Amino acid sequence: MATVTETDQKQILWADDEIELLRPHIIFLKDRGYDVDPVTNGDDAIAAVKRQAPYVVLLDEMMPGKDGLKTLQVIKDFNPHIPVIMITKNEEERVMEQALGHRIDDYLTKPVNPSQILMACKKLLDARQIQKDRMGRDYVAAANRLRDQNSQASSWQDWIDLHVRCSEWDIQLDLFHDPGLLQMHRDLRRSCNQEFGKFVERHYARWILDEEDSPLLSVDIVSEFVTPPLLDGRQVFFIVVDCMRLDHWMAIQPLLADHFNIQMEYHYSILPTATPYSRNAIFSGLFPCDVAKLYPDEWKGTRDDEGSRNRHEHQLMDRQLAEIDPKLRMETRYVKVLDIAEGNHMVKKVHSYRAFPLMSVVYNFLDMLTHGRSESEILKEMAPDESAFRSLARSWFSHSSLFEMLRKLAATDSVVVLTTDHGCVLSSHATVAYGNRDTSTNLRYKFGKSLRSDARNSVHLKDPDHFGLPTVGSGTNFMFAKEDYYFVYPTKFNEYEQKYADSFQHGGVSLEEMILPVAVMEGK
Repeated sequence: MATVTETDQKQILWADDEIELLRPHIIFLKDRGYDVDPVTNGDDAIAAVKRQAPYVVLLDEMMPGKDGLKTLQVIKDFNPHIPVIMITKNEEERVMEQALGHRIDDYLTKPVNPSQILMACKKLLDARQIQKDRMGRDYVAAANRLRDQNSQASSWQDWIDLHVRCSEWDIQLDLFHDPGLLQMHRDLRRSCNQEFGKFVERHYARWILDEEDSPLLSVDIVSEFVTPPLLDGRQVFFIVVDCMRLDHWMAIQPLLADHFNIQMEYHYSILPTATPYSRNAIFSGLFPCDVAKLYPDEWKGTRDDEGSRNRHEHQLMDRQLAEIDPKLRMETRYVKVLDIAEGNHMVKKVHSYRAFPLMSVVYNFLDMLTHGRSESEILKEMAPDESAFRSLARSWFSHSSLFEMLRKLAATDSVVVLTTDHGCVLSSHATVAYGNRDTSTNLRYKFGKSLRSDARNSVHLKDPDHFGLPTVGSGTNFMFAKEDYYFVYPTKFNEYEQKYADSFQHGGVSLEEMILPVAVMEGK
Protein backbone atom coordinates (compact mmCIF):
# COMPACT_ATOMS: atom_id res chain seq x y z
CA MET A 1 0.00 0.00 0.00
CA ALA A 2 1.30 3.48 -0.87
CA THR A 3 2.46 5.56 2.09
CA VAL A 4 0.39 8.65 2.83
CA THR A 5 2.35 11.66 4.14
CA GLU A 6 1.04 13.71 7.06
CA THR A 7 0.45 16.73 4.85
CA ASP A 8 -1.78 14.61 2.59
CA GLN A 9 -3.93 13.38 5.47
CA LYS A 10 -7.40 14.73 6.18
CA GLN A 11 -8.14 15.21 9.86
CA ILE A 12 -11.02 13.36 11.48
CA LEU A 13 -12.18 14.14 15.01
CA TRP A 14 -13.63 11.00 16.64
CA ALA A 15 -15.52 11.38 19.93
CA ASP A 16 -16.38 8.13 21.72
CA ASP A 17 -16.09 7.21 25.40
CA GLU A 18 -14.83 3.76 24.31
CA ILE A 19 -12.26 5.14 21.85
CA GLU A 20 -9.56 2.70 23.06
CA LEU A 21 -11.60 -0.18 21.66
CA LEU A 22 -11.57 1.52 18.25
CA ARG A 23 -7.80 1.54 17.71
CA PRO A 24 -8.02 -0.97 14.80
CA HIS A 25 -10.50 1.37 13.08
CA ILE A 26 -8.19 4.35 13.61
CA ILE A 27 -5.18 2.48 12.15
CA PHE A 28 -7.31 1.41 9.16
CA LEU A 29 -8.31 5.04 8.47
CA LYS A 30 -4.73 6.31 8.92
CA ASP A 31 -3.46 3.81 6.33
CA ARG A 32 -5.99 5.26 3.89
CA GLY A 33 -5.03 8.88 4.24
CA TYR A 34 -6.94 10.10 7.30
CA ASP A 35 -5.43 11.51 10.52
CA VAL A 36 -7.73 10.66 13.42
CA ASP A 37 -7.80 12.86 16.55
CA PRO A 38 -9.48 10.74 19.28
CA VAL A 39 -11.37 12.24 22.24
CA THR A 40 -13.54 10.56 24.86
CA ASN A 41 -16.28 13.11 25.61
CA GLY A 42 -18.40 15.88 24.16
CA ASP A 43 -16.65 18.79 25.87
CA ASP A 44 -13.26 17.73 24.49
CA ALA A 45 -14.82 17.35 21.04
CA ILE A 46 -16.21 20.89 21.18
CA ALA A 47 -12.86 22.29 22.36
CA ALA A 48 -11.05 20.48 19.53
CA VAL A 49 -13.47 21.86 16.93
CA LYS A 50 -13.01 25.41 18.22
CA ARG A 51 -9.23 24.97 18.23
CA GLN A 52 -9.02 23.70 14.64
CA ALA A 53 -11.90 22.68 12.40
CA PRO A 54 -11.56 19.03 11.30
CA TYR A 55 -12.64 17.74 7.91
CA VAL A 56 -15.29 15.56 9.56
CA VAL A 57 -16.50 14.65 13.07
CA LEU A 58 -17.40 11.09 14.10
CA LEU A 59 -19.69 11.44 17.12
CA ASP A 60 -20.93 8.72 19.47
CA GLU A 61 -24.52 9.32 20.50
CA MET A 62 -24.25 7.86 24.05
CA MET A 63 -21.41 9.47 26.05
CA PRO A 64 -21.24 10.43 29.75
CA GLY A 65 -21.65 14.12 30.44
CA LYS A 66 -22.62 15.98 27.29
CA ASP A 67 -24.17 13.34 25.01
CA GLY A 68 -23.84 13.16 21.24
CA LEU A 69 -26.99 15.12 20.40
CA LYS A 70 -26.07 18.04 22.68
CA THR A 71 -22.50 18.00 21.36
CA LEU A 72 -23.83 17.95 17.80
CA GLN A 73 -25.97 21.02 18.47
CA VAL A 74 -23.02 23.01 19.88
CA ILE A 75 -20.73 22.02 16.99
CA LYS A 76 -23.32 22.95 14.35
CA ASP A 77 -24.09 26.24 16.08
CA PHE A 78 -20.36 27.05 16.11
CA ASN A 79 -19.70 25.94 12.51
CA PRO A 80 -22.65 24.56 10.52
CA HIS A 81 -20.38 23.56 7.63
CA ILE A 82 -18.41 20.86 9.49
CA PRO A 83 -19.74 17.43 8.43
CA VAL A 84 -20.81 15.27 11.39
CA ILE A 85 -21.49 11.52 11.33
CA MET A 86 -23.51 10.21 14.28
CA ILE A 87 -22.68 6.67 15.47
CA THR A 88 -25.16 5.01 17.84
CA LYS A 89 -26.48 1.73 19.20
CA ASN A 90 -29.93 3.28 19.40
CA GLU A 91 -32.15 2.41 16.43
CA GLU A 92 -35.14 4.41 17.64
CA GLU A 93 -36.71 6.59 14.97
CA ARG A 94 -37.00 9.40 17.53
CA VAL A 95 -33.22 9.62 17.95
CA MET A 96 -32.65 9.67 14.21
CA GLU A 97 -35.22 12.45 13.77
CA GLN A 98 -33.55 14.50 16.52
CA ALA A 99 -30.17 14.08 14.84
CA LEU A 100 -31.59 15.09 11.47
CA GLY A 101 -33.20 18.11 13.09
CA HIS A 102 -29.78 19.18 14.32
CA ARG A 103 -28.41 18.93 10.75
CA ILE A 104 -26.57 15.60 10.99
CA ASP A 105 -24.78 14.69 7.74
CA ASP A 106 -24.82 10.90 8.10
CA TYR A 107 -25.96 8.27 10.58
CA LEU A 108 -24.38 4.86 11.34
CA THR A 109 -25.66 2.13 13.69
CA LYS A 110 -23.26 0.12 15.86
CA PRO A 111 -21.50 -2.20 15.51
CA VAL A 112 -19.60 -0.54 12.67
CA ASN A 113 -16.64 -2.02 10.84
CA PRO A 114 -13.71 0.04 9.53
CA SER A 115 -14.93 -0.12 5.93
CA GLN A 116 -18.27 1.44 6.91
CA ILE A 117 -16.48 4.33 8.58
CA LEU A 118 -14.20 4.76 5.57
CA MET A 119 -17.10 4.84 3.10
CA ALA A 120 -19.06 7.31 5.22
CA CYS A 121 -16.04 9.64 5.34
CA LYS A 122 -15.37 9.27 1.62
CA LYS A 123 -19.01 10.04 0.85
CA LEU A 124 -18.72 13.35 2.68
CA LEU A 125 -15.15 14.34 1.85
CA ASP A 126 -14.24 12.77 -1.48
CA ALA A 127 -17.53 12.13 -3.26
CA ARG A 128 -17.37 15.31 -5.31
CA GLN A 129 -13.85 14.63 -6.60
CA ILE A 130 -14.69 10.98 -7.28
CA GLN A 131 -17.83 12.03 -9.17
CA LYS A 132 -15.86 14.65 -11.10
CA ASP A 133 -13.21 12.13 -12.13
CA ARG A 134 -15.86 9.62 -13.13
CA MET A 135 -17.84 12.20 -15.06
CA GLY A 136 -14.71 13.20 -16.97
CA ARG A 137 -14.17 9.61 -18.10
CA ASP A 138 -17.86 9.19 -18.92
CA TYR A 139 -17.98 12.42 -20.92
CA VAL A 140 -14.94 11.55 -23.04
CA ALA A 141 -16.58 8.22 -23.94
CA ALA A 142 -19.96 9.90 -24.55
CA ALA A 143 -18.40 12.64 -26.69
CA ASN A 144 -16.89 10.02 -28.98
CA ARG A 145 -20.32 8.41 -29.40
CA LEU A 146 -21.93 11.82 -30.01
CA ARG A 147 -19.35 12.63 -32.69
CA ASP A 148 -20.24 9.38 -34.41
CA GLN A 149 -23.95 10.25 -34.15
CA ASN A 150 -23.22 13.68 -35.57
CA SER A 151 -21.46 12.27 -38.63
CA GLN A 152 -24.16 9.64 -39.19
CA ALA A 153 -27.35 11.63 -38.43
CA SER A 154 -29.68 11.25 -41.40
CA SER A 155 -33.18 11.96 -40.04
CA TRP A 156 -34.92 14.61 -38.00
CA GLN A 157 -35.30 12.06 -35.17
CA ASP A 158 -31.53 11.49 -35.15
CA TRP A 159 -31.04 15.20 -34.57
CA ILE A 160 -33.59 15.28 -31.74
CA ASP A 161 -31.79 12.38 -30.05
CA LEU A 162 -28.42 14.08 -30.49
CA HIS A 163 -29.63 17.44 -29.17
CA VAL A 164 -31.29 15.81 -26.14
CA ARG A 165 -28.02 14.00 -25.28
CA CYS A 166 -25.97 17.18 -25.72
CA SER A 167 -28.41 19.14 -23.56
CA GLU A 168 -28.28 16.50 -20.83
CA TRP A 169 -24.50 16.90 -20.82
CA ASP A 170 -24.95 20.68 -20.62
CA ILE A 171 -26.66 20.11 -17.27
CA GLN A 172 -24.17 17.50 -16.04
CA LEU A 173 -21.12 19.58 -16.91
CA ASP A 174 -22.58 22.55 -15.01
CA LEU A 175 -22.08 20.59 -11.78
CA PHE A 176 -18.28 20.71 -11.89
CA HIS A 177 -17.22 23.46 -14.33
CA ASP A 178 -14.16 21.62 -15.61
CA PRO A 179 -12.63 24.05 -18.18
CA GLY A 180 -11.22 21.28 -20.36
CA LEU A 181 -14.50 19.36 -20.56
CA LEU A 182 -16.49 22.54 -21.15
CA GLN A 183 -14.27 23.50 -24.09
CA MET A 184 -14.55 19.98 -25.50
CA HIS A 185 -18.34 20.21 -25.23
CA ARG A 186 -18.44 23.64 -26.91
CA ASP A 187 -16.38 22.25 -29.78
CA LEU A 188 -18.73 19.27 -30.06
CA ARG A 189 -21.81 21.51 -30.13
CA ARG A 190 -20.28 23.72 -32.79
CA SER A 191 -19.50 20.68 -34.93
CA CYS A 192 -23.07 19.40 -34.47
CA ASN A 193 -24.53 22.74 -35.51
CA GLN A 194 -22.37 22.80 -38.64
CA GLU A 195 -23.87 19.48 -39.77
CA PHE A 196 -27.36 20.38 -38.56
CA GLY A 197 -27.36 23.55 -40.67
CA LYS A 198 -26.57 21.50 -43.77
CA PHE A 199 -29.30 19.01 -42.85
CA VAL A 200 -31.96 21.71 -42.44
CA GLU A 201 -30.91 23.36 -45.69
CA ARG A 202 -31.44 20.06 -47.53
CA HIS A 203 -34.70 18.98 -45.90
CA TYR A 204 -36.67 21.98 -44.61
CA ALA A 205 -38.66 22.60 -47.81
CA ARG A 206 -39.79 18.97 -47.83
CA TRP A 207 -41.07 19.28 -44.26
CA ILE A 208 -43.29 22.19 -45.28
CA LEU A 209 -44.74 20.34 -48.27
CA ASP A 210 -44.95 16.75 -47.01
CA GLU A 211 -46.53 16.05 -43.63
CA GLU A 212 -45.74 12.35 -43.89
CA ASP A 213 -41.98 12.95 -43.89
CA SER A 214 -41.73 15.83 -41.44
CA PRO A 215 -41.14 16.17 -37.71
CA LEU A 216 -43.70 17.83 -35.48
CA LEU A 217 -43.47 21.52 -36.35
CA SER A 218 -44.79 24.63 -34.63
CA VAL A 219 -48.02 24.31 -36.63
CA ASP A 220 -48.68 20.83 -35.17
CA ILE A 221 -48.48 21.59 -31.44
CA VAL A 222 -52.14 22.37 -30.77
CA SER A 223 -53.58 19.55 -32.87
CA GLU A 224 -51.12 17.02 -31.46
CA PHE A 225 -51.10 17.89 -27.75
CA VAL A 226 -53.87 20.37 -26.86
CA THR A 227 -56.96 19.15 -28.67
CA PRO A 228 -56.86 15.43 -27.67
CA PRO A 229 -57.42 16.11 -23.94
CA LEU A 230 -59.99 18.81 -24.83
CA LEU A 231 -61.94 16.28 -26.88
CA ASP A 232 -61.76 13.90 -23.91
CA GLY A 233 -63.47 16.53 -21.78
CA ARG A 234 -60.35 17.56 -19.85
CA GLN A 235 -59.54 21.14 -18.90
CA VAL A 236 -56.24 22.27 -20.46
CA PHE A 237 -53.76 24.96 -19.50
CA PHE A 238 -51.63 25.65 -22.58
CA ILE A 239 -48.48 27.54 -21.59
CA VAL A 240 -45.95 28.97 -24.05
CA VAL A 241 -42.73 30.20 -22.43
CA ASP A 242 -41.22 32.46 -25.08
CA CYS A 243 -37.56 31.69 -25.95
CA MET A 244 -37.09 28.64 -23.70
CA ARG A 245 -34.31 26.38 -24.93
CA LEU A 246 -34.27 22.65 -24.25
CA ASP A 247 -31.44 23.02 -21.73
CA HIS A 248 -33.44 25.73 -19.94
CA TRP A 249 -36.32 23.28 -19.65
CA MET A 250 -33.98 20.58 -18.33
CA ALA A 251 -32.74 23.02 -15.68
CA ILE A 252 -36.28 23.66 -14.37
CA GLN A 253 -37.83 20.22 -14.94
CA PRO A 254 -36.59 18.77 -11.61
CA LEU A 255 -38.55 21.49 -9.79
CA LEU A 256 -41.74 20.28 -11.48
CA ALA A 257 -41.05 16.55 -11.20
CA ASP A 258 -42.10 16.58 -7.52
CA HIS A 259 -45.53 17.87 -8.50
CA PHE A 260 -46.31 16.38 -11.92
CA ASN A 261 -46.11 13.24 -13.97
CA ILE A 262 -44.37 14.56 -17.07
CA GLN A 263 -44.51 13.13 -20.59
CA MET A 264 -41.78 14.59 -22.79
CA GLU A 265 -42.04 15.20 -26.52
CA TYR A 266 -40.13 17.47 -28.92
CA HIS A 267 -40.89 19.67 -31.88
CA TYR A 268 -39.05 21.75 -34.46
CA SER A 269 -39.63 25.48 -34.67
CA ILE A 270 -40.41 26.75 -38.13
CA LEU A 271 -38.12 29.32 -39.72
CA PRO A 272 -37.45 32.06 -38.85
CA THR A 273 -37.08 31.01 -35.20
CA ALA A 274 -38.65 34.30 -34.12
CA THR A 275 -41.87 35.13 -32.28
CA PRO A 276 -43.90 36.70 -35.14
CA TYR A 277 -43.42 33.51 -37.14
CA SER A 278 -43.07 30.57 -34.77
CA ARG A 279 -45.54 31.64 -32.06
CA ASN A 280 -48.18 32.65 -34.59
CA ALA A 281 -47.67 29.24 -36.20
CA ILE A 282 -48.37 27.54 -32.87
CA PHE A 283 -51.59 29.45 -32.16
CA SER A 284 -52.89 29.39 -35.71
CA GLY A 285 -51.75 25.99 -36.96
CA LEU A 286 -50.76 27.90 -40.12
CA PHE A 287 -47.50 28.79 -41.76
CA PRO A 288 -46.63 32.50 -41.80
CA CYS A 289 -47.68 32.99 -45.43
CA ASP A 290 -51.25 31.98 -44.51
CA VAL A 291 -51.28 34.08 -41.31
CA ALA A 292 -50.18 37.07 -43.40
CA LYS A 293 -53.14 36.53 -45.72
CA LEU A 294 -55.53 36.67 -42.76
CA TYR A 295 -54.01 39.91 -41.41
CA PRO A 296 -52.29 41.58 -44.38
CA ASP A 297 -52.00 45.03 -42.78
CA GLU A 298 -49.77 43.74 -39.97
CA TRP A 299 -47.45 42.00 -42.43
CA LYS A 300 -46.60 44.96 -44.63
CA GLY A 301 -43.03 46.27 -44.56
CA THR A 302 -39.89 44.73 -43.11
CA ARG A 303 -40.34 45.45 -39.41
CA ASP A 304 -41.11 42.33 -37.35
CA ASP A 305 -43.10 43.85 -34.52
CA GLU A 306 -44.42 41.31 -32.02
CA GLY A 307 -46.82 43.91 -30.64
CA SER A 308 -48.73 44.03 -33.93
CA ARG A 309 -47.99 40.71 -35.60
CA ASN A 310 -48.76 38.62 -32.52
CA ARG A 311 -51.80 40.48 -31.24
CA HIS A 312 -54.31 38.05 -32.80
CA GLU A 313 -53.13 34.89 -31.06
CA HIS A 314 -56.37 34.34 -29.15
CA GLN A 315 -58.47 34.65 -32.31
CA LEU A 316 -56.04 32.41 -34.20
CA MET A 317 -56.31 29.75 -31.51
CA ASP A 318 -60.12 29.79 -31.56
CA ARG A 319 -60.08 29.61 -35.36
CA GLN A 320 -57.68 26.66 -35.31
CA LEU A 321 -59.76 24.74 -32.76
CA ALA A 322 -62.94 25.18 -34.80
CA GLU A 323 -61.21 23.96 -37.95
CA ILE A 324 -59.82 20.88 -36.19
CA ASP A 325 -63.24 19.83 -34.87
CA PRO A 326 -66.58 21.70 -34.66
CA LYS A 327 -66.93 20.32 -31.11
CA LEU A 328 -64.04 22.60 -30.15
CA ARG A 329 -66.03 25.78 -30.74
CA MET A 330 -65.87 26.77 -27.09
CA GLU A 331 -65.25 29.72 -24.83
CA THR A 332 -61.52 29.99 -24.19
CA ARG A 333 -59.26 32.41 -22.36
CA TYR A 334 -55.86 33.88 -23.30
CA VAL A 335 -53.39 35.89 -21.19
CA LYS A 336 -49.97 37.28 -22.07
CA VAL A 337 -47.81 37.77 -18.97
CA LEU A 338 -45.41 40.66 -19.54
CA ASP A 339 -44.77 41.83 -15.98
CA ILE A 340 -44.87 40.85 -12.32
CA ALA A 341 -48.33 42.33 -11.72
CA GLU A 342 -49.88 40.29 -14.53
CA GLY A 343 -48.14 37.15 -13.26
CA ASN A 344 -49.44 37.64 -9.73
CA HIS A 345 -52.91 38.28 -11.10
CA MET A 346 -52.72 34.96 -12.96
CA VAL A 347 -51.90 33.13 -9.74
CA LYS A 348 -54.87 34.68 -7.93
CA LYS A 349 -57.25 33.87 -10.78
CA VAL A 350 -55.97 30.37 -11.60
CA HIS A 351 -58.93 28.53 -10.07
CA SER A 352 -61.49 30.78 -11.75
CA TYR A 353 -59.76 30.16 -15.10
CA ARG A 354 -60.44 26.46 -14.63
CA ALA A 355 -64.06 27.21 -15.51
CA PHE A 356 -62.95 27.47 -19.15
CA PRO A 357 -62.06 24.37 -21.18
CA LEU A 358 -58.87 25.97 -22.48
CA MET A 359 -56.65 28.58 -20.86
CA SER A 360 -53.73 29.78 -23.02
CA VAL A 361 -50.89 31.66 -21.31
CA VAL A 362 -47.79 33.27 -22.85
CA TYR A 363 -44.84 34.06 -20.57
CA ASN A 364 -42.34 36.53 -22.02
CA PHE A 365 -39.73 36.75 -19.27
CA LEU A 366 -37.00 34.58 -20.81
CA ASP A 367 -37.33 36.37 -24.14
CA MET A 368 -37.08 39.75 -22.42
CA LEU A 369 -34.05 38.52 -20.49
CA THR A 370 -32.42 37.31 -23.71
CA HIS A 371 -32.88 40.64 -25.46
CA GLY A 372 -32.19 42.72 -22.37
CA ARG A 373 -28.83 41.03 -21.83
CA SER A 374 -27.52 42.55 -25.08
CA GLU A 375 -28.13 46.04 -23.71
CA SER A 376 -27.40 45.58 -19.99
CA GLU A 377 -23.92 45.25 -18.48
CA ILE A 378 -25.49 43.97 -15.25
CA LEU A 379 -27.27 41.12 -17.05
CA LYS A 380 -24.09 40.29 -18.96
CA GLU A 381 -22.27 40.06 -15.64
CA MET A 382 -25.01 37.85 -14.19
CA ALA A 383 -25.17 35.58 -17.24
CA PRO A 384 -21.83 35.75 -19.07
CA ASP A 385 -22.25 32.36 -20.72
CA GLU A 386 -24.77 29.58 -21.36
CA SER A 387 -24.18 27.84 -18.04
CA ALA A 388 -24.86 31.05 -16.13
CA PHE A 389 -27.94 31.74 -18.26
CA ARG A 390 -29.30 28.29 -17.37
CA SER A 391 -28.72 29.06 -13.70
CA LEU A 392 -30.46 32.42 -14.07
CA ALA A 393 -33.41 30.79 -15.86
CA ARG A 394 -33.76 28.23 -13.06
CA SER A 395 -33.50 30.92 -10.39
CA TRP A 396 -36.18 33.01 -12.11
CA PHE A 397 -38.50 30.03 -12.50
CA SER A 398 -38.11 28.83 -8.90
CA HIS A 399 -39.36 32.22 -7.62
CA SER A 400 -41.78 33.00 -10.46
CA SER A 401 -45.53 33.37 -10.61
CA LEU A 402 -45.43 30.68 -13.31
CA PHE A 403 -44.06 28.10 -10.88
CA GLU A 404 -46.58 29.14 -8.23
CA MET A 405 -49.41 28.78 -10.73
CA LEU A 406 -48.16 25.36 -11.83
CA ARG A 407 -47.98 24.13 -8.23
CA LYS A 408 -51.63 25.10 -7.81
CA LEU A 409 -52.57 23.33 -11.04
CA ALA A 410 -50.78 20.18 -9.86
CA ALA A 411 -53.46 19.84 -7.18
CA THR A 412 -56.22 19.75 -9.84
CA ASP A 413 -57.15 17.38 -12.65
CA SER A 414 -56.19 19.90 -15.36
CA VAL A 415 -53.80 18.86 -18.12
CA VAL A 416 -50.88 21.26 -18.55
CA VAL A 417 -49.20 21.47 -21.95
CA LEU A 418 -46.02 23.54 -21.64
CA THR A 419 -43.82 24.41 -24.60
CA THR A 420 -41.99 27.27 -26.30
CA ASP A 421 -41.99 28.97 -29.67
CA HIS A 422 -38.22 29.10 -30.25
CA GLY A 423 -34.89 28.97 -28.48
CA CYS A 424 -31.80 31.14 -28.82
CA VAL A 425 -28.10 30.70 -29.52
CA LEU A 426 -25.01 32.37 -28.08
CA SER A 427 -23.84 34.25 -31.16
CA SER A 428 -20.05 34.52 -31.25
CA HIS A 429 -19.11 35.07 -34.89
CA ALA A 430 -20.13 37.93 -37.18
CA THR A 431 -20.68 37.45 -40.90
CA VAL A 432 -21.27 40.20 -43.45
CA ALA A 433 -24.81 40.64 -44.81
CA TYR A 434 -25.63 42.69 -47.90
CA GLY A 435 -29.06 44.06 -48.78
CA ASN A 436 -30.91 47.19 -49.78
CA ARG A 437 -32.02 49.92 -47.38
CA ASP A 438 -35.38 48.23 -46.70
CA THR A 439 -33.85 44.98 -45.45
CA SER A 440 -34.97 43.90 -41.96
CA THR A 441 -32.69 44.61 -39.01
CA ASN A 442 -32.70 41.21 -37.28
CA LEU A 443 -29.31 39.74 -36.45
CA ARG A 444 -30.03 36.04 -37.09
CA TYR A 445 -32.30 36.39 -40.12
CA LYS A 446 -32.97 38.91 -42.84
CA PHE A 447 -35.72 39.45 -45.36
CA GLY A 448 -35.81 41.94 -48.17
CA LYS A 449 -34.43 42.26 -51.67
CA SER A 450 -30.96 41.61 -53.09
CA LEU A 451 -29.79 39.75 -49.99
CA ARG A 452 -26.30 38.26 -50.01
CA SER A 453 -23.99 36.66 -47.46
CA ASP A 454 -21.34 33.96 -47.16
CA ALA A 455 -23.13 30.71 -48.11
CA ARG A 456 -21.02 28.80 -45.59
CA ASN A 457 -22.59 30.75 -42.73
CA SER A 458 -26.19 31.15 -43.89
CA VAL A 459 -29.22 29.59 -45.55
CA HIS A 460 -30.65 31.66 -48.41
CA LEU A 461 -34.31 31.16 -49.47
CA LYS A 462 -35.16 32.88 -52.74
CA ASP A 463 -38.75 31.63 -52.98
CA PRO A 464 -40.39 32.44 -49.60
CA ASP A 465 -43.81 31.05 -50.53
CA HIS A 466 -42.22 27.67 -51.23
CA PHE A 467 -41.12 27.62 -47.57
CA GLY A 468 -44.39 28.84 -46.06
CA LEU A 469 -43.12 32.41 -45.65
CA PRO A 470 -44.86 35.66 -46.60
CA THR A 471 -43.64 37.85 -49.44
CA VAL A 472 -43.46 41.61 -49.02
CA GLY A 473 -43.61 42.83 -52.61
CA SER A 474 -41.87 41.16 -55.54
CA GLY A 475 -38.33 39.88 -55.18
CA THR A 476 -38.48 39.34 -51.42
CA ASN A 477 -36.22 36.62 -50.08
CA PHE A 478 -35.05 35.37 -46.71
CA MET A 479 -31.64 34.63 -45.24
CA PHE A 480 -30.93 32.72 -42.00
CA ALA A 481 -27.68 32.62 -40.06
CA LYS A 482 -26.36 29.15 -39.25
CA GLU A 483 -24.39 27.84 -36.26
CA ASP A 484 -23.45 30.78 -33.98
CA TYR A 485 -23.15 33.49 -36.65
CA TYR A 486 -24.93 36.83 -36.61
CA PHE A 487 -25.41 39.23 -39.51
CA VAL A 488 -23.66 42.59 -39.59
CA TYR A 489 -23.78 45.08 -42.46
CA PRO A 490 -20.42 46.09 -43.98
CA THR A 491 -20.90 49.70 -42.86
CA LYS A 492 -19.59 50.03 -39.28
CA PHE A 493 -18.86 46.29 -39.28
CA ASN A 494 -16.30 46.39 -36.46
CA GLU A 495 -18.52 48.51 -34.24
CA TYR A 496 -21.53 46.20 -34.49
CA GLU A 497 -19.44 43.04 -34.44
CA GLN A 498 -18.10 44.08 -31.06
CA LYS A 499 -21.48 45.28 -29.77
CA TYR A 500 -23.28 41.99 -30.41
CA ALA A 501 -20.43 39.50 -29.87
CA ASP A 502 -21.47 36.75 -27.43
CA SER A 503 -25.07 37.93 -27.29
CA PHE A 504 -28.03 35.56 -27.26
CA GLN A 505 -29.97 35.85 -30.51
CA HIS A 506 -32.66 33.90 -32.32
CA GLY A 507 -34.21 33.66 -35.76
CA GLY A 508 -31.65 31.41 -37.40
CA VAL A 509 -30.79 27.75 -37.86
CA SER A 510 -29.29 25.92 -34.88
CA LEU A 511 -30.16 23.01 -32.64
CA GLU A 512 -30.68 25.40 -29.72
CA GLU A 513 -33.18 27.54 -31.66
CA MET A 514 -35.09 24.81 -33.50
CA ILE A 515 -35.40 21.61 -31.43
CA LEU A 516 -37.68 22.36 -28.51
CA PRO A 517 -39.47 20.65 -25.60
CA VAL A 518 -43.16 19.88 -25.24
CA ALA A 519 -44.13 18.75 -21.75
CA VAL A 520 -47.56 17.23 -21.13
CA MET A 521 -48.10 17.27 -17.37
CA GLU A 522 -50.69 15.94 -14.94
CA GLY A 523 -50.57 16.45 -11.19
CA LYS A 524 -49.41 13.59 -8.99
